[in-house]
Amino acid sequence: MKCRVCRLPAVIDVRRHNANFCAEHFLRYCRQQVERAISAFDMLSEGERALVAVSGGKDSLAIWDLLVEAGFEADGLYVGLGIGEYSDRSADHARAFAEARGLRLLEIDLRDDHGYDVPTAAVATKRVPCSACGLSKRHVFDRAAIDGGYDALVTGHNLDDEAAVLYGNVLRWQTDYLARQRPVLPAEQGFPRKIKPLVRLSERETAAYCVLQGIDYLVEECPMAVGNKHLLYKDALNDMEQKSPGSKAEFYFGFLARAVDRFDNPDSGRSVLGACHRCGSPAESDLCAFCRLAERSSRADPVPVEFVLPKARHRRRRGERSPSAEAGPPTATVSPQSNGPAT
Repeated sequence: MKCRVCRLPAVIDVRRHNANFCAEHFLRYCRQQVERAISAFDMLSEGERALVAVSGGKDSLAIWDLLVEAGFEADGLYVGLGIGEYSDRSADHARAFAEARGLRLLEIDLRDDHGYDVPTAAVATKRVPCSACGLSKRHVFDRAAIDGGYDALVTGHNLDDEAAVLYGNVLRWQTDYLARQRPVLPAEQGFPRKIKPLVRLSERETAAYCVLQGIDYLVEECPMAVGNKHLLYKDALNDMEQKSPGSKAEFYFGFLARAVDRFDNPDSGRSVLGACHRCGSPAESDLCAFCRLAERSSRADPVPVEFVLPKARHRRRRGERSPSAEAGPPTATVSPQSNGPAT
């Protein structure tokens, strides 16, 4: 297997482009894909400041690294979710990355700063953990970007993520979500501009980028995400991609080029929002959804993460006691040729 650029031995194949790359030219390919996405969708301009939502996983660390290499001023923000040892290891990876590169990492902890964590919120509000987590992260990231005067909030959503979300939205014809599924959401009504510069790179490619760049990232998935439909959609699209390389890119970018504008409806857009009486964030009532969640969750007794894991929920339905705390799943080495796990 030879690199398509220099004909030296290749370390990775990119089947949707029918191309193989050596380490040097694969890294160049990743940089070019991110620069192309930023330019094509007007994500960032020279001199603008970006805040990167950092989880300690491959995607968020890769895009932070790529933005800094491209010359953008980019700080990171890590949110402590209180998901047991998984959160501890996530924070360690984020801090080590920032410290090694002399980058600024902001940190907000849900328990310390808002009086609750994700496991407690899931039980107190009777939400599935991913719902409580997503609402919390969106609010914290949005507020930090606005309060810090950043021009854009950057997330590490890659091509696999966006194709899977699109697949799920199309299956249910969730037209409001389809209208907003774009690589850039403009700033409006107190929300920051949100951008996804990794949309031209797959999950496997961001994993390979981290390996070749020497970025040590958290390999394991969140233990609370087991059974999430998003992972089911990813598996279905992976099967399709294996049999027909390029299917994910054709599906997602075809939607952006030929369909997303068809779902724009001026009458179904975001309603005019007021301000939350407690935090000042955009809200449809006196309190925003985050403050309502925080109010209920902060009053509840802390809930161990083990009690809201899928197996524990099954045991509770059967009337069994929650198991004692155990270590998270083991990490694994990811080679450039392997399919990297989701962040």
